[in-house]
Amino acid sequence: MTEETPKLELRGVSRDFGETLALAPTDLTVRPGEFVSVVGPSGCGKSTMFNIVAGVLRPSLGSVLIDGRDVTGRAGYVGYMLQKDLLLPWRTVLDNIVLGALMKGGASRAQREEGVELATRYGLGDFINHYPSALSGGMRQRVALMRTLAMHRDVMLLDEPFGALDSQTRLAMQQWLLSVWKREKRTIVFVTHDIDEAIFLADRVVVMTPRPGRIHEIIDVPIERPRPVSSLTRPEFIGLKQRILETIYSNPSTGMKETDLHA
Repeated sequence: MTEETPKLELRGVSRDFGETLALAPTDLTVRPGEFVSVVGPSGCGKSTMFNIVAGVLRPSLGSVLIDGRDVTGRAGYVGYMLQKDLLLPWRTVLDNIVLGALMKGGASRAQREEGVELATRYGLGDFINHYPSALSGGMRQRVALMRTLAMHRDVMLLDEPFGALDSQTRLAMQQWLLSVWKREKRTIVFVTHDIDEAIFLADRVVVMTPRPGRIHEIIDVPIERPRPVSSLTRPEFIGLKQRILETIYSNPSTGMKETDLHA
């Protein structure tokens, strides 16, 4: 692999369900170690695109490449975290972190030690023998992310992982995720309906529009890292947010107009 080889690439990927085109032909290139957010209204094909990248749904047309290798329709090449943490309530925190290994026949001593190290590194070392019912929402999402990290996949798909959290916990989790991303050097594609969240986290924001779902624009986020909370109120941040809002809601396919933004 050369430095120029994308970590993840979608080439003309589309998906129809009968007569309904859920995702129009889509091209996307994600660089190694990049953090890309995906935003758009409901029905814009975000989940369809994620399922195709994850290999759980085959595209009608097109291909998915990781490190230049065609992995279209093949699962297991990316880590995939959903909004629901999907922790097993009868398993401890440690067992949930190493769940991938347990499902393949059992976690080795080394894998369990790695699970303990992950929990300790990211603030849950005192909870490895607790059960999910004893954890807060933010803690449960940390466990779910550690389980995704333990899969050792360079590409991580995060689908609305903080959507169910309150605003304060959500902001804390965003900051925590950025610290994890910086340390682990993974490539992350992050779906969210929260435009502030998309901008705060990402190097680039992919803006999608619906009917059928398509990438309308990819916007660079030229805000230096690390990003303190104060960056959320900076003029350049507000300008990016307005641009994304106008892109989504001024598009004729959404049924909304730019004037609705100021109603």
